[in-house]
Amino acid sequence: MAISARSARRTTFDIWPGFVDALASLLILIIFVLMIFIVAQFYLTDALTGRDRALVQLNRRITELSQLLSLEQKKNSGLNRSLAEIAAELRASLAARDKARARAKALAGAVGTSKAALEAEKKLSASARSRLEILNQQIAELRAQLASIQAALEASEKKSSDQEVKIADLGKRLNLALARKVQELNRYRSEFFGRLRAVLGERKDIRIVGDRFVFQSEVLFATGEAELQEGGKVQLAKLAKTLKEISARVPRDIDWILRVDGHTDKRPIHNKEFPSNWELSQARALAVVRHLIAEGIPPNRVAPTGFGQFHPLDKGAGEEALRKNRRIELKFTQR
Repeated sequence: MAISARSARRTTFDIWPGFVDALASLLILIIFVLMIFIVAQFYLTDALTGRDRALVQLNRRITELSQLLSLEQKKNSGLNRSLAEIAAELRASLAARDKARARAKALAGAVGTSKAALEAEKKLSASARSRLEILNQQIAELRAQLASIQAALEASEKKSSDQEVKIADLGKRLNLALARKVQELNRYRSEFFGRLRAVLGERKDIRIVGDRFVFQSEVLFATGEAELQEGGKVQLAKLAKTLKEISARVPRDIDWILRVDGHTDKRPIHNKEFPSNWELSQARALAVVRHLIAEGIPPNRVAPTGFGQFHPLDKGAGEEALRKNRRIELKFTQR
């Protein structure tokens, strides 16, 4: 029993160191493997770092080559442009050369022609000199004739100057005479209008406008008509009587005339009898003239005129403006 216990203690003591050895061996193996891994990692890292440096250098080289290629391309483009310009200049030079050759040929031909002309001129110079002498003689004769004509012209101008003085004096006399006639006619016209106003009475539809005596159309005619109304005939009879009394005292050398002007408003008329306002205004003026002639006014002392709607007294569009523009105007004037 004591031997068994002793044997058991010995056996247990012997197993432990072997286990320790195994652990130690395993630990050494692990450390060795780790060392190998670290060494491998170091070499691998170094290799990768070298590769990266190589890649960076390679990229830098590629960039440099790209820049060089771009510069070469630019140089090549510039050379191409220069070559094109040189080619254009060369073509221009060739064209200029061809033109110069053509000019030279033309000049050579002209020189030949000039020489021929010069020879011909030398042959004709003798006859030309004789013709020149004849022309000089003719010029001398013409100068003598011009001197004679100039003397006659001066005499005529002096005579014309005297006549112009006389004509100017006659013109002044005529203007004075005309002015006196105009003043005298104005006096008779003023008297005629004044007496006519007294005979016809103060009416809104009969008035004096400037140098004209104005009848509104409604006094003489119905709307759109050119036939005198009875009331209008009465007014025109009074006018004719006054005109005959005044004209009897007008001197015969005053060639007076009573102008009768017909006017309409701007509203258009268009029918079978009156195609436009022209015809209506002329027909009314003519009706007044015919009635005055029937009342004893000489036909050579009256004249009808139609103005249509083109000379309004009032440019408005209201009924009052239209009424003013429908009128018959009498103007006592010279023919």
